[in-house]
Amino acid sequence: MDILVPVDGSDCSFRALEFAADMARRYEADLHVVHFSDAETDATDEIVNRAQNVLDAQGVDAVPEVTTDVDLEFRPGDKVGDDILELVTDYGYDHVVMGHHGSGTIERAILGSAAETVLRSERVPITVIP
Repeated sequence: MDILVPVDGSDCSFRALEFAADMARRYEADLHVVHFSDAETDATDEIVNRAQNVLDAQGVDAVPEVTTDVDLEFRPGDKVGDDILELVTDYGYDHVVMGHHGSGTIERAILGSAAETVLRSERVPITVIP
């Protein structure tokens, strides 16, 4: 089993990473961690380092990757959701584990939600962690 975990630096994305790391250990699955950004910055490095610390603490052999080939200017949640689905299709991931901020209706209408985009696609099983 191949599990994909997108992290965005939020606490809920790191809770999702901890859940996915435990799941990967239990089911002897391969874990793939990705962070989407339109540019690599100190904040990006901080997110990757924090993700690596979670993986190390959980004893999971994985290296977080950064994808910068995205345009996050308009409806970034939907765009990232589409990019996650593209990764699922391209690499054949069996499961996605994601955090969700629990935004309200207005925030979703303006920003979209990556987790909702993946969930509504029904292309891959997804576990959503609040």
